[in-house]
Amino acid sequence: MKKTLGALMAATAMSIAAPALAADIIVVAHGQANDPFWSVVKNGVETAAKHSGASVEYRSPETFDMVAMSQLIDAAVNQQPDGLVVSIPDADALGPSIQRAVEAGIPVISINSGSDVSKSLGALLHIGQDEKDAGFKAGEALKDMGGKKGICVNQEVGNVSLDLRCAGFTEGFGGNVTVVPTGNDPAEVESKVRAALEADPEVDTVMALGASTAGEPSVAAVKAIGRAGEVKVATFDLSAGFLEAVAAGDAAFAIDQQQFLQGYMAVNFLALHAEYGLMPGGNVASGPNLITADKAAQVVELSAQGIR
Repeated sequence: MKKTLGALMAATAMSIAAPALAADIIVVAHGQANDPFWSVVKNGVETAAKHSGASVEYRSPETFDMVAMSQLIDAAVNQQPDGLVVSIPDADALGPSIQRAVEAGIPVISINSGSDVSKSLGALLHIGQDEKDAGFKAGEALKDMGGKKGICVNQEVGNVSLDLRCAGFTEGFGGNVTVVPTGNDPAEVESKVRAALEADPEVDTVMALGASTAGEPSVAAVKAIGRAGEVKVATFDLSAGFLEAVAAGDAAFAIDQQQFLQGYMAVNFLALHAEYGLMPGGNVASGPNLITADKAAQVVELSAQGIR
């Protein structure tokens, strides 16, 4: 019976995976090449391509470069795909290119960043989390844990979504927060966080905006100055290393926006739209979910696999 059921399921999966929804879809994301967060988004995109039968290209600039990203969007528009997925970290810089796609009749879905401007630029919907609201919830949680004075570590200054995270965190935390700007190099982040903590011993809370790029180095900085357990560290997004720190009690929590879903659902929605004209009636909230010590161990393996 198990073999028969397994064979039936396999046959069904093969029929579903057949290219019945053979749409051409292009994904243009702002994520930097060395950021593991975006590799999870890409995994979601590639998995959706396999499941839907769509032909999908994933493109991103080598660095956080809005000129280069707008050029990638323009190039995608020139190809006239059946659908376009974009992230929108800077609406002023990318808006004209996105509107050009919409005017050309290309269905657009935004993911990850740009929930506040997606509709006004003509996108069909946005898949992601409300960044300011997520920051607010994180700030409230850290305040409830006894936090009095915090820093917000921003590794991608100029990304509106990250600015909103810091703003929300500051509001939820009740003020008394300093933004520490850094680059995307973990060694630089650790050095700057350590310097900030040493310069002001009253800082008892660190809010990082990316798990591997800022969260893990922040945990390392706290340990390096002998304040592990005293300074609370939280981060947006997940990495296996940061989740292990949460499970061990060296970090407070991580905020999961389920970026695999962002890539996966955007491709599937556009493939279904190209074939059948189907589309959800509004934005899809993929997060936020707070991953605390009681949940961290459960998702470490999935994070290592590039799913969470």
